[in-house]
Amino acid sequence: MADEFFLRCWGVRGSTPTPGSSTLRYGGETSCFEIRAGDALVLVDCGSGARNFGMELCQGKVRKFDLLFTHTHLDHICGLPFFKPAYDPNFEVTAWAGHFQDETNLVDIVSRIMSPPIFPVAAKTLKAVEFKSFTAGDEIPRSDDLEIRSIRLHHPGGACGYRFDYQGKSICIITDHEHGDPEVDAALPAFVKDADVMIYDAMFTDDEYETFKGWGHSTWQKAVQLARAANVKTPVLFHHDPRRSDDELDEIGLAAQDAYPGTLVASEGMILKP
Repeated sequence: MADEFFLRCWGVRGSTPTPGSSTLRYGGETSCFEIRAGDALVLVDCGSGARNFGMELCQGKVRKFDLLFTHTHLDHICGLPFFKPAYDPNFEVTAWAGHFQDETNLVDIVSRIMSPPIFPVAAKTLKAVEFKSFTAGDEIPRSDDLEIRSIRLHHPGGACGYRFDYQGKSICIITDHEHGDPEVDAALPAFVKDADVMIYDAMFTDDEYETFKGWGHSTWQKAVQLARAANVKTPVLFHHDPRRSDDELDEIGLAAQDAYPGTLVASEGMILKP
């Protein structure tokens, strides 16, 4: 449908994939989002969840799309070597990254992980992928009605958040991010203002945070605080701690709902329609 706009979660776990009986309901794959806006497809991050998404894409009709990276830590790029469309010259994949704080670029990072002795298949075999760079804060250039803006986030090595606006609706992705940088904290409320959906890095609780301060992640309480300040309709807690069981996420979800009705806990397969 021409006016279709939604986000689907293919991976919601942080740091490392976590298969097992305690993560079946929310899922153990790492960061990967599918965004559809009319005829447009955008993939955000290529964590382990991208493998399954790639197999589904090969069964469909879409052959051209953008791949946006929030950053290039391993849990957000480990699915790329197993992402089937990337090797298929019938696809056109434009891969973007805007978080780098030096002269590093995206192809450098991908070449590091896809080279012996780390991986037997070289990055040059990704026949469908064109690598491009931008600076966090830029708008991603497009020729359709989907607007994609970016913002710098606070994370070791840098990270980039995104806002997608389409036909009066909006979806924001704010991960990986640690509250506490005055400049970033001051800019975020305006960036996510009135968003219909906001994915937010809620790896920790406030009680846990002091132990992990500086690791580059935030808390569900900060997600709620930002949602309230910016009039976000549906905050979605994301980047679940790999130690976190389904039952523990249930408890966090209930507490977050009490604090801000409408808050959701991200799970694999979840579809969010603004």
